Amino acid sequence: MELKVIISGYGKMGHMVEARLKARGIDPVAASEDICAVDPAVARECICIDFTTPDAFKANYKFIAANFKAAVVGTTGWNDIKDAVTAEFLAQGTPLIYASNFSIGVNALFAAVQKASAVLKGHGYTPAISETHHIHKLDAPSGTAKSLGAIVEAEMDAVPEITSFREGEVPGIHTVEFLSSCDKLVFTHEAFSREGLAEGAVAAAFMTEGLTGVHEFKELIV
Repeated sequence: MELKVIISGYGKMGHMVEARLKARGIDPVAASEDICAVDPAVARECICIDFTTPDAFKANYKFIAANFKAAVVGTTGWNDIKDAVTAEFLAQGTPLIYASNFSIGVNALFAAVQKASAVLKGHGYTPAISETHHIHKLDAPSGTAKSLGAIVEAEMDAVPEITSFREGEVPGIHTVEFLSSCDKLVFTHEAFSREGLAEGAVAAAFMTEGLTGVHEFKELIV
C-alpha cells in the first residue's frame, strides 16, 4: 500500500507524526494548519491524520469527511458531537479511526483494565484513576483517563474517581487502581515521549486500507 498522508495540525504532534512517517520512508504530501485549504483533488488521494484542537476539529470534520480518502483522528475533546461526526463520516463513506490515545501500550492498558474490571466486579473492589501530564495540557481529566473510566464503569457498574495532576514536562502517566480490604491491584502506563502516539496513528493510517465505517483504534488492535 502506498500511503499518502496530509497532516492536519503542525504542532508538536504534527511534527512527531511527520518524523514517524519519514522513518518508514514516507514523505507527507503536506502538513497544514488549515486543512480546509487543501485542494479537494489532492485530498481524495490522501489520508488525513488529525492532531489539532477540539474547536479546530469541530470546524473541520465535515470537510475532512467529504474530501479525504480516510481519516485518523487523535484530537480529543469532541465527544459531545461524536454522534454527528460518526453520522457524517458514514454518510460520506469515509473510513474514520479515532482514539483518545493512539499509543500501542495504552491500548494494551485498555484491554488489561477491561479484563480486570470484569473479573473484580462484585468482589468488593473500589476503582480509582489518576493521570499526570505536562503543565501545557489544557484538558483535565485527559481523554485517556476518561476512556479508562468508561471501561471501568461499563465492566464494574462503578464510577471511578479520576484525579489529575499537571507537572513540568511529563508526557503522560496513567494509573488505574483497584483497592479492596484484602489487596490492591495497580496498572500503570508511563509514556517517555509523544512518539508512541505518533507511531500508533501511522499504524492506524495503514489500517484504513480496505476499511469501512467508523472505528475506535482499540477495537481494531485488541
